[in-house]
Amino acid sequence: MKFGVGQPVTRFEDTRLLRGRGRFQDDVNVPHQAYCVFVRSPHAHANIRSINTDAAAAAPNVIAVYTGKDYVADGLGMPKANMPRKKADGSPMFAPQRPALIVDRVRYVGDPVAMVIASTLAEAKDAAELVDVDYEPLPSVTSTADAARPGSPRVWDENADNISHLYERGDKKATEAAFERAHRIVKRRYVITRVHAQYMEPRGAIGTYDEGEDRFTLYADVNYPHRVRNMLANQVFKVPESKVRVVCQDVGGGFGLKGWQYVEHRLTLWAARKLERPVKWTCERSEVLMADEHGRDNIGEIELALDANGKFLAVRVHMDANIGAYIASDRQLLTPFGNIGTVLGVYDIPVAYAAINGVLSNTPPTAPYRGAGRPEAIYLIERVIEAAALEMGIDALELRRRNLIPTTNLPLKTALGPYYDCGDFKKNMDMALKAADLPGYTKRQKESEQRGKLRGFGLANAIEQAAGPQPELAEIRFNPSGTVILLMGTKTHGQGHDTMFKQILFEKLGIDPKDVHFIDGDTDRVPFGMGSNGSRSMVAGGGALVSAAAKIVERGRKLAAHLLEASAADIEFADNKFTVAGTDRSITLKQVAIASFQPARLPPGFAPGLIEQATYAPPRDTFPNSCHICEVEVDQNTGEVDLLRYLVVDDVGTVINPLTLKGQIHGGVAQGVGQILTEQVVYEPESGQLLSASFMDYGMPRADTMCNIEVVSNPTPTDSNPLGAKGAGEAGCVGALPAVMIAIMNALAPLGVKELDMPATPERVWQAIEQAQASAKTPREAAATPA
Repeated sequence: MKFGVGQPVTRFEDTRLLRGRGRFQDDVNVPHQAYCVFVRSPHAHANIRSINTDAAAAAPNVIAVYTGKDYVADGLGMPKANMPRKKADGSPMFAPQRPALIVDRVRYVGDPVAMVIASTLAEAKDAAELVDVDYEPLPSVTSTADAARPGSPRVWDENADNISHLYERGDKKATEAAFERAHRIVKRRYVITRVHAQYMEPRGAIGTYDEGEDRFTLYADVNYPHRVRNMLANQVFKVPESKVRVVCQDVGGGFGLKGWQYVEHRLTLWAARKLERPVKWTCERSEVLMADEHGRDNIGEIELALDANGKFLAVRVHMDANIGAYIASDRQLLTPFGNIGTVLGVYDIPVAYAAINGVLSNTPPTAPYRGAGRPEAIYLIERVIEAAALEMGIDALELRRRNLIPTTNLPLKTALGPYYDCGDFKKNMDMALKAADLPGYTKRQKESEQRGKLRGFGLANAIEQAAGPQPELAEIRFNPSGTVILLMGTKTHGQGHDTMFKQILFEKLGIDPKDVHFIDGDTDRVPFGMGSNGSRSMVAGGGALVSAAAKIVERGRKLAAHLLEASAADIEFADNKFTVAGTDRSITLKQVAIASFQPARLPPGFAPGLIEQATYAPPRDTFPNSCHICEVEVDQNTGEVDLLRYLVVDDVGTVINPLTLKGQIHGGVAQGVGQILTEQVVYEPESGQLLSASFMDYGMPRADTMCNIEVVSNPTPTDSNPLGAKGAGEAGCVGALPAVMIAIMNALAPLGVKELDMPATPERVWQAIEQAQASAKTPREAAATPA
């Protein structure tokens, strides 16, 4: 089947996109629109003494200048977190809401304080420079470690310790008992840096208001339009959902951080209603790190208890997770909290306990970013296994093998709660080591040595919790000509949904993809949807589409039976046609669809048209898993790290399209590599100033950073959804962080380097080498070394 499930179909949408026919956020314009610019705080923490907007308001063609007082005066609502969390003493979670525009105190560099609207973008920018804000700077704290330390500057006066809440999982008492009887306890502390998605197109929004209909329309690049609509209607404007429309077209990259509700969405709509004129905002590249939520940023302390034979007995984790200055919604409570359960990896660990402090700081809020806590979890367990192998004198690969969960133990509910239903973790590892030519590694290592380089080998077994049990919608709508409109509640932002959902439709109904018009991202056209996040689209959306297709077959069977003058029980469907069993009498699905719009051809009681809709909610999470192998070279004279080889053996369940799957894996690996080698959001410790706002300072991975990435599939389809899919969007990133760092540490081990935090930039690697060599010198050698 040329277009069926499992076929490497090239993406249908690429023809349009590569010809410049995409419609991304900044391509959207509406008649009579005005342009908006935000004035943002230059301070990490400061009281606002006053805001003078007179000069800005008087500037040429300025339409309005608004501050937080204007917004508050209109009595609009403010979203809040609803997850039940508590502090360590049992008192309620401290969850400060995020104002749309700050009135009294800014709490990070980039907090918005004023909104300037003018006839042109240039005029709005010029006027924004005239807004005069009198600040009283206050002490700030940006680093996770410092913010969690007693006596640090308070982000909020009402919260003395900067700890929002404590999140716990597992059996603390049983875990402590296991540690008491352990032969060896290995404890390590690992820093996971703060990063940003750095999508190709920064965010944007256009707010419009139709007074005649008393209705808002938001054009925005978001992951889940229906949830954005619901939030705006229910929590901000307090109107029925039918009064708000959200439209999201092509998205220039999302990776989780474009998420759902940002203050610019409600502000452009609010301003549009006040001005009776559309308002457009486009985030500048230099503004991105001040305007957006960030990803990761946590410090994990992990302990692994082992018996004398190297069997894992228990794991204990304590993590400080930086959630920024505000908890604007439940998004700030998802990562790494919700996915810490996979910190046990693919290993048989009887008991475990994890505790995470949500730490407030003078930084933008953090939110789910590709992997959303799963890369952090796997990074902790895989690195501590490496440390345990070194301490116990056991080969690291052998130590992993001794503790892998065997397929005979599946399904298995782990000690921290996740339910692993299927997978073959040993086979993943065996396939990866074979494909990576492990026996030839020694030869490759010697070749590197001959070039004066240090070669390192890193392996990481990864697993992630994906595609949670939330409902999704699919609708198959035939036109009178027999062509199809396919409406999905998921939202594509680069994954290739247009292609893969058409493949599923072809697989189930045999409909030629060229006869299918794909629609998503419009709350007026698609009645319901949870959007795309957590690698859920093929699991939940695909499941809904399979159900809708089954309904089409059943409804079509009744009409086909009437047209073929047979009993519906005798009608079979296969290869895009209905056939009377045991005969050559048949009619195609397209012919049935055309007939469904012709009343004279319909049986009594058969409503005209062939339209079916279905929702589907997976019964439980899925668990994509993989084995990553990375080889690097390190130049000990400069500290530069080069990726030489990268291999992934993945199990994402049923593979819908192997071509797009590889693209997903490649992209995830690239983002993981970037975080390990170069990427980091950096703040100056004393002032809290952002030091990495541009690509001159924020180290993005480039094409020459990467090497060829080989992807090998080892699918074990799950029975938890109709397609057997597990999800693939985040799989590459989850295993990449530990695999690359383990390879670097393996290369540096002969020089005595024992610890190195990400990012492994040339400077940091060189410093680690220098420090290791200095500490290895005798006192006499050290005294003789020139300063």
